[in-house]
Amino acid sequence: MTEPAATRGVSLRTRILAATVIVALIAVLATALAALQLVRSIDTTSARAELSAQVDRLAKAKPATRDAIIAGLSQLDNPGTLVAAVSPAGAVTGSAPVPRRVIVQLRAGRDVSTTVRSGGTSYLLEGRATAGGGGVVALQDVGTVRALTPTVVGRILLALAIGFVVAAIAAFFVARALAKPLVNLAGAARRMAAGQRNVPLVPSGIPEVGDVEAALGSLDSALVHSEGRQREFLLSISHELRTPLTAIRGYAEALGDGLIPADQLTQVGKTLEAEAERLTAFTTDLLALARLEADDFSLQPAAVDVVSVLAAAAAAWRAAASSGGVVVELAASEPVMVTTDGARLRQLVDGLIENALRVSPSGSRVALSARSGGGGAVIDVADGGPGLTAEDAAQAFERGVLRERYRDARPVGSGLGLSIASRLVERMGGTISAHGATGGGAVFRITIPG
Repeated sequence: MTEPAATRGVSLRTRILAATVIVALIAVLATALAALQLVRSIDTTSARAELSAQVDRLAKAKPATRDAIIAGLSQLDNPGTLVAAVSPAGAVTGSAPVPRRVIVQLRAGRDVSTTVRSGGTSYLLEGRATAGGGGVVALQDVGTVRALTPTVVGRILLALAIGFVVAAIAAFFVARALAKPLVNLAGAARRMAAGQRNVPLVPSGIPEVGDVEAALGSLDSALVHSEGRQREFLLSISHELRTPLTAIRGYAEALGDGLIPADQLTQVGKTLEAEAERLTAFTTDLLALARLEADDFSLQPAAVDVVSVLAAAAAAWRAAASSGGVVVELAASEPVMVTTDGARLRQLVDGLIENALRVSPSGSRVALSARSGGGGAVIDVADGGPGLTAEDAAQAFERGVLRERYRDARPVGSGLGLSIASRLVERMGGTISAHGATGGGAVFRITIPG
C-alpha cells in the first residue's frame, strides 16, 4: 500500500533534478556575466588598438599631409573617429575635444592612452607626441565601440540557453538514474511490509546504496527465519492443545453415552482433570507471554530483599520437589537489597524452579543463590538435570526451541516458560542467561539492577 501523496513530501528524484537544474542555472548566469564582461573588454581593446594605429600613422605623416587629413575628417558630419592636432604652443585644431591634461602631456613629449568624457559622451583617446613639440589626438565614441556587443551577447546568451536546456534534460535522466536504486529499494521494502518474502534485490553498484541493500536483504532473511520459527511454534502449540482436547471430548462423549463403567469413573475423572490442567498451563503461559509483550504491562518497584524472595520460593516448592525426590536448597543468608517489583521477581524465580524440577532426576538438587554484583543482584538457579550444550544455551529463551529439540528425549513443558522469563527480566530492566554447569545440570543466571 503506497503512502498518501499528501504525506510523502518531495521525492529524491525531484530533489536531485531541482538541485541539478539550479546548479546549471547558476553556472549559466555566471558564464553569461563573465562572457558579457569579456566581450566588452575585447571590443574596447580591439577599438583602442585600431585607434592607436590611426594615431601612429598621423604622427608619422608629413605635417602638411597630417593637417589635410585632420581638416578633411573634421568636415565630415558623422565621422567614425574624431581627430585633432596640438601645436607646440598648445593650440588645438580639428574636431576632437582635447582635455587640458592631455595637451600638457603631449607638449611634454609623452604619449597618451586614456578614456575621457566630453559633452556627456565617453571617448577612447589615443594621443602621440610629434617631432618639434605638440602632437596628434584621435577619439572614438565608446557607444559606437560597443554597438556590436548586444548582437554578440545575444548569440552567447542563445548558446547558453541551449546549453541550459540540454543540461536540464541531462539532469532529468541523471536524477532518474541516481534515484532508481533507492526507488527499487523502497518498492522492495513495501513488498516486504505487505508480507512478501525472499524479495529479489537488484545490485546497484553504488557502495552506499549497496549497504542499504545488504541490510534490507538481511532483514528479509531474518523475517523468513523468524516467521518460520513462529509457524513451527504455533503448529506445535496447536498440536499440544488438540491432544488434551481430543481426550476430553472423547471421554465426554463416552460419559454422555453411558459407555464408561462405574468402576472406571474415578480414573476417567483424574484423566480429565490432568488434561484440563495441561490446557490451563498452556493458556496461562500464552496469556502471560501476551501480557508481557503488551504496552500496558506495569511494575510496582520497591525495596526488596532478594534472599527473602528466594527463601519464600524455596519453601513453597519443597513439597512438590520432595515428591519427586529432589531437594530445593538456598545457598545464601545475607540480605541482598534491590529496588524492583517483588511479586514479579517471585514469579520469575517460581518459573525457573518449576523448569528445574521438571528436568531434575530423583536424588538431585535445585540450588538457589544470590549475591550483590554490578550495582544490583545476581541470582542463580542451578539444577541437576541433563544440562545444556552451547547451542542450547544460546537458544534457550527462544519460544519452543528446546521443547522441539528434546520433546522425545526428556520432560518438557509448553515451550513458553523460558521465553516468559526472558521477557519478564527484560521488563524489569535486567538480563538472563543460560549456562551448562560443570559436572552436569544447567544454571540460569539473572541480574537485577539495584
